[in-house]
Amino acid sequence: MQQANTNIVIRNPFGTMDVPAPDDRDVMEYAATAAPAGDAADVNAAAWGSIAAPSDPLEGAWASRWNGGADPTIAGDTPETWKQGRAEVRVAGNRIYLRFDWDNGRRHGLIDALRDDAGRLVGKYINLTNPAITRPWIGRVVDAARIDGCFPNGRLDFRR
Repeated sequence: MQQANTNIVIRNPFGTMDVPAPDDRDVMEYAATAAPAGDAADVNAAAWGSIAAPSDPLEGAWASRWNGGADPTIAGDTPETWKQGRAEVRVAGNRIYLRFDWDNGRRHGLIDALRDDAGRLVGKYINLTNPAITRPWIGRVVDAARIDGCFPNGRLDFRR
């Protein structure tokens, strides 16, 4: 009889499945070419979230949205369509964890990112509803109400 592994350590503060290898070669290669500017011309510059900012500059409730891929579980979805939802940000040392949903909370994702010396967030996304889907993700904390982010197919942004 084989015993189950009960010594599983979860890195992220949400207690969900971890993003596999959030600093792997795919992420670093994407990070070498992707950099959200964080300027007023960015598509995430206009306020679109309606979540009140708490006193902590990052942790807490956020709004999320992504595009660049069609979710086959959403009838009529297209890559250009923004999929909006809720998000929560937690900080653990120099790592930022962004857990978010879309499709009225039926689908969930998690980003595990490291703050680099250039002020970017460099990490990876995992689709918690379909864990076979992972993508490199690069973000920039513009201010306490805006995180601009991109992955190879599109955008994955956060606002308050």
